Amino acid sequence: MTEDQPPPPVEVEVETPEAIPPEPFHGLSATGLSRSFGQVHAVVDMTLHAPAGQVTALIGPNGAGKTTLLLMLASLLAPDTGAISIMGIDPVKNPSAARAKIGWMPDTLGVWEALTAREILTTMGRFYHLPKSTIASRVTELLERVNLSALADQKARVLSRGQQQRLSLARALLHDPQVLLLDEPASGLDPGSRVALRSILRGLAAEGKAIVVSSHVLAELDEIADGAVFVNQGRTVLLQSVEQAVAQGRKYSIAALDAPALSAALASLGVDFVPGFGRRDAVVVTLGSEILAANLLRELITAGVPVSDFGPATGALEETYLSMEVEQP
Repeated sequence: MTEDQPPPPVEVEVETPEAIPPEPFHGLSATGLSRSFGQVHAVVDMTLHAPAGQVTALIGPNGAGKTTLLLMLASLLAPDTGAISIMGIDPVKNPSAARAKIGWMPDTLGVWEALTAREILTTMGRFYHLPKSTIASRVTELLERVNLSALADQKARVLSRGQQQRLSLARALLHDPQVLLLDEPASGLDPGSRVALRSILRGLAAEGKAIVVSSHVLAELDEIADGAVFVNQGRTVLLQSVEQAVAQGRKYSIAALDAPALSAALASLGVDFVPGFGRRDAVVVTLGSEILAANLLRELITAGVPVSDFGPATGALEETYLSMEVEQP
């Protein structure tokens, strides 16, 4: 292969979406959902199973129907067809009982900007009918958990986008829900807050909560999620565990202090490569597994190539997403 030819496509290991989750199933499940707005078919046929104790990523391009799906799961929008179960409760038939188990974090805060962070959470505690004697302590606990204690008495309108996102997460957690639905929770967060978000979500999953996260920041999802549901054009198209995503073939970026020596060594080993992107003198190769990657690194070092960088060129879930984008019409 010459350097101006693209690498071969990466094969991904996927599962066909199941119509019915395995029994017994504890968490959130949705089967065969559809929803139209006039002539616009926002969701055509979506199936999603989010087990308790796991973080499930919801991934797809803009306009794929992710937000419409989340609104239906949150009982804020009724599906035209299909069924939803929130810990065994049908949110269409019993929305109040379902909402008591759901923590909903939309992509924007959307609350009273004249109230302080503490006042917003206190008011929401009353709406959720939390015991009056526990609301103040619960609010304090959550403000500390999302690192907003110092801004507790600041009005919401002066909070930054990232701070409002953290307040929105606290609001979603206020009534200790069993299911969390998070729409772009990392949007606007600084790097430190993103690390803290990962820790919070993994901790909540360890407590047994079922968590669904919709995000375009796929590198974050590699660190947070246990599994992923890929959607496109209103349909569920791929199911994949993060473990499967990591084990699949993927692209690797390689750089060396002696770029010509690297190219010569790869050619002698029969490894096709193309110029890398974003880094000068790096090359990209496509390998079928982590074992093959480890073997190639060993062979390059044995050949005396001064390798300075060797690692995945894309995240595991991003690799699947890019393959999905190519394969779907």
